[in-house]
Amino acid sequence: MYDQPFSDESHSTEPGFRIDPVLARSWLLVNGAQYERFAPAARSHADIVVLDIEDAVAPKDKVAAREKVTRWLADDNSDWVRINGFGTPWWADDLEMLAGTSVGGVMLAMVESVDHVTETARRLPDVPIVALVETARGLERITEIASAKGAFRLAFGIGDFRRDTGFGDNPATLAYARSRFTIAAKAAGLPGAIDGPTVGSSALRLSEATAVSAEFGMTGKICLTPDQCATVNEGLAPSQDEISWAKEFFAEFQRDGGEIRNGSDLPRIARANKILDLARAYGIHEPEYSDDPDHVPAPSDTYHY
Repeated sequence: MYDQPFSDESHSTEPGFRIDPVLARSWLLVNGAQYERFAPAARSHADIVVLDIEDAVAPKDKVAAREKVTRWLADDNSDWVRINGFGTPWWADDLEMLAGTSVGGVMLAMVESVDHVTETARRLPDVPIVALVETARGLERITEIASAKGAFRLAFGIGDFRRDTGFGDNPATLAYARSRFTIAAKAAGLPGAIDGPTVGSSALRLSEATAVSAEFGMTGKICLTPDQCATVNEGLAPSQDEISWAKEFFAEFQRDGGEIRNGSDLPRIARANKILDLARAYGIHEPEYSDDPDHVPAPSDTYHY
């Protein structure tokens, strides 16, 4: 469904633009019971909008929230939906509601085993599933979950994970968990994992938290409000310094004859290509950035997007 992650065309960074979920950085959760928030979210800087009918909606409001999500999707919208976990009283009804709609994908809550993903995929064939892992049990099975049929990306449910384990929110405390997500996603051939949200309105705290996500190889982050999306998008995109480095590397490589010089060239070619392709996909423009023959195709065994 999303097998063409890169394009030669520069993509817009205007509000309301949706990016390929393979590359999506900001995943904005929107309360599924509050229909009036759907349109503003769709006009935001979010790469992906996720209508939330799980944690955001009280049990008594689940039916009404489904009706609002159905109405939104019926109006030619293809946003994502966070559905209730496998085994809850609402999971089957959520899937029945989404079958046949234009939903772009689902974020499945509380994934703890392969069956949670495969059974969801069986009822929603050809719909990508982000497996939201939120417990110690889920983390222990994350390698198998990442390899499950239907799994599209992994996401880290930090809040519930901390409640389940008693962990604090220090990046060092959660280093092992984040590393497991990144390694499992890479081993299964999935796009980078999606980190959990940052609570609060501090721009500095959000920027620092996004830098932690990037440091651990995570390429997406859940957002709780539309104003978080721009910061997350910037923090998980190539920086101007990285773009400059990539261009300078290819210029130097060509000046030296365009031949492999040592064992570090292949990894650097792959990294530079990844930076420039992501910059193009995210619509990041640099004054002197342009397509040129110095952009050497990376070897397939070192390029994982």
